[in-house]
Amino acid sequence: MSLVTAPRLETERLILRGPEAADAEAMIAFLLDRERSDGFGGYDHRGDAWRWFALNVGHWHLRGYGYFTIEDKATGKPAGICGIWNPEGWPEPEIGWVVFAGYEGRGIATEAALRARRYAYEDLGLKTLTSNIVPGNARSVALAERLGAVYERTYKNYHMGEDMLYRHPPAEEVLA
Repeated sequence: MSLVTAPRLETERLILRGPEAADAEAMIAFLLDRERSDGFGGYDHRGDAWRWFALNVGHWHLRGYGYFTIEDKATGKPAGICGIWNPEGWPEPEIGWVVFAGYEGRGIATEAALRARRYAYEDLGLKTLTSNIVPGNARSVALAERLGAVYERTYKNYHMGEDMLYRHPPAEEVLA
């Protein structure tokens, strides 16, 4: 059962849905794997990772959107997260993504991000989105560029340090 009021979005291979309590373990495992999660904001302690999971649930309640759990239709298991993120202190709404271990290299992040971006533009009425990427995260830069995003500027993220802001094509271009 979802912990939030979120739509259920589908693609050919994926379901994007609100986070469920059972998703916590996969997210915590990702966040505790510093090699994989440092560009996202990894943690050294389980309690901190659990609090991030709860933060996403709260974000949905306060903003009406957040990170969807990406569910692999073939297995029914969480494959990652993707959605719209805009906590206090963020420059503007961002589309972000994470793919869990074992799901890399299959186009899942691209498929999920395209669907989440369409949701942001069609259903939330957003006109533009960014992706905020830690320098050195070449895979996220490559995905942002595949989605048509272009580097706009570097800024200081009070939580993560230096971030590169990539601007996605505006809604009128994507939805045309």
